[in-house]
Amino acid sequence: MSQQTVLVIDDERDIRELLTITLGRMDLQVDAVGTVAEARRALAGKTYDLCFTDMRLPDGNGHEIVEHIAANHPEMPVAMITAYGNVDAAVNALKAGAFDFVSKPVDIQMLRQLVRTALRLAEEKRSGKTAAKAGNAGDRLIGDSPAMQQVRATIAKLARNQAPVYIAGESGVGKELVARLIHEQGPRAAGPFVPVNCGAIPSELMESEFFGHRKGSFTGAVGDKEGLFQAAHGGTLFLDEVAELPLHMQVKLLRAIQEKAVRPIGAREEIPVDVRILSATHKNLAALVEQGQFRQDLFYRINVIELRVPPLRERRGDVPLLASFILQGLARKDGGRPSELLPEARQALEAYDFPGNVRELENILERATAMCDGEHIDAGDLMLPQRMPRADAATAASVQQPAPVAAPSPASATGDGGLDDYISNLERGAIVKALEESRYNKTAAAKKLGITFRALRYKLKKLGID
Repeated sequence: MSQQTVLVIDDERDIRELLTITLGRMDLQVDAVGTVAEARRALAGKTYDLCFTDMRLPDGNGHEIVEHIAANHPEMPVAMITAYGNVDAAVNALKAGAFDFVSKPVDIQMLRQLVRTALRLAEEKRSGKTAAKAGNAGDRLIGDSPAMQQVRATIAKLARNQAPVYIAGESGVGKELVARLIHEQGPRAAGPFVPVNCGAIPSELMESEFFGHRKGSFTGAVGDKEGLFQAAHGGTLFLDEVAELPLHMQVKLLRAIQEKAVRPIGAREEIPVDVRILSATHKNLAALVEQGQFRQDLFYRINVIELRVPPLRERRGDVPLLASFILQGLARKDGGRPSELLPEARQALEAYDFPGNVRELENILERATAMCDGEHIDAGDLMLPQRMPRADAATAASVQQPAPVAAPSPASATGDGGLDDYISNLERGAIVKALEESRYNKTAAAKKLGITFRALRYKLKKLGID
């Protein structure tokens, strides 16, 4: 097998020598140049397996090189060398098509890991393995609609680089599945995929959960603990509901992503981590930035590329395929034959808006399978909520705003339980009602109640609501 080759473009002699020596020890052949013009000549006369380019060059900049390689050598991964802490340059490089970036001063351990990942990706592109993996993994993303075909095509493209991806979409559309497919179709597929719901971690435990801690660093730290970043080393960290991160944690997360290193609580030194970041939320992250609830610098760092997953109501033609897939899965779990949708049931599903998207469809079909007689599901078995018929404004107002009912006074309502019990009962009733109206989607219920997801989880536990 011929020796793999790398092109290094940097006007600093020390950087060129460092990279040449380091890569040479990895049994790679290295050509090093110092200008854009020399780089263009090298690329015109030779095929390389990987390229490193500095941001600032005497006769141009690294973006020219990235764009040139993307247009003329799309199979070649290119990594940008940026100044320490220059997150804007790194983000712009990734948007231009760079595979990844390296910060000065160059960390040799991180450099070697990046090279191994990049060369593995290049080999997969040449052998066609990436396309094969895309076909197999994509089988789980059900739907033939143009919207889903576009999503699958975008996933295949995103899997080929290391740029952070922000997955936007409503609750229940399958954002975690999309993240898993990006991971599985890329060069990190052999590494871990670590999903974390940012809204489910108590604020006071977040730093320990993300970065780990050392024994004795705080009360209860009875041993060393590995954080989520370390657990995802060499793979992908998926930050679901990233909008739920408190501001103090957003600062720490930005630094970890930018410096590619974490410092466990109680540790003196940072630990290098090689992790690709994928994130998602059902909220409008740009609006939260404008409101000051989400840091703009972190938003731009995780939102290098945005992938929107369409809601089910925008791809109604996929409902029958999805329903068939779900029913077959339910049958395998129960060990029987899959139930069949009668025409009226199929039409009812295609006409329904699915505010809870694919997750709601799964719940509806699981319930219908249990309720139907025999192996056929009719429209009545689905028990879909009845939509309110259109009416004039006065009628709608009278329906939506029932006559006020006098609230019981605390004295009469509390009985022997006292005011605390009375307030708890009111809270319990409001929470149960919100859960029922949102089909037990806790995120949607929290939004109805005007509280955070974390606050709702606390109240559920406090009030003993299962």
